Amino acid sequence: MGQKTHPFGLRLGITEAHRSRWYAPKALYGELLVEDEKIRQYLDKRLNRTPPNAAVSDILIERTREELKVIVRTARPGLVIGPKGAEVERMTEELSYMTGRKVSISILEIKQPDMDAQLVAENVAEALKKRMGFRRLVKMRAEGVMQAGAQGVKIQISGRLGGAEMSRRMATRLGSLPLSTLQAEIDYGYAVSRTAYGAIGVKVWIYKGEYGAATEDDTASNAAGGRARARGRR
Repeated sequence: MGQKTHPFGLRLGITEAHRSRWYAPKALYGELLVEDEKIRQYLDKRLNRTPPNAAVSDILIERTREELKVIVRTARPGLVIGPKGAEVERMTEELSYMTGRKVSISILEIKQPDMDAQLVAENVAEALKKRMGFRRLVKMRAEGVMQAGAQGVKIQISGRLGGAEMSRRMATRLGSLPLSTLQAEIDYGYAVSRTAYGAIGVKVWIYKGEYGAATEDDTASNAAGGRARARGRR
């Protein structure tokens, strides 16, 4: 049996902060948790599964007693905002109607899409759907991630690759990838490519270095209410 852990779950509370940030009494906790999942599914379907693709990587949710704040991390903020902010206003109204709460939506731009594991996984999945050669595709995307400044990357695809009768798994790995080091900043993304001959799973791991060496992009992201980091281990 493999002893695998989720890179984000392993570091949660140590070097990574939660993606839903709120407190609730025991009686209300389940209801709010289901509400968070419905919000994420709604935004993912609207922004990522409906063309044009807005390249949304992560959706963070913060709650206060009066307000529900949704932070959308995207590589294409213009598509999320819409002309004169019309798209954001429409989404805010629909989420307010869905939840019965006052909702505010913040947009956070991802400056380097090639360094975001979820976006890389979605790109690979989309290219597989268009019947692009899987070996060349995986190698090309891995090299693109390394050129963007990553210290290591692994891209793994599994399923009926190339329409083969039996499913198999193929992985490409470049650079170092210390998965069991808690201080290592490992970004992980997963996507499914639903092709004519079956579903192909895509997993991406990107090693960005250690948490101590924070980049300018990370600092700006946290200041704008982005993915906050838990305190690193000493």
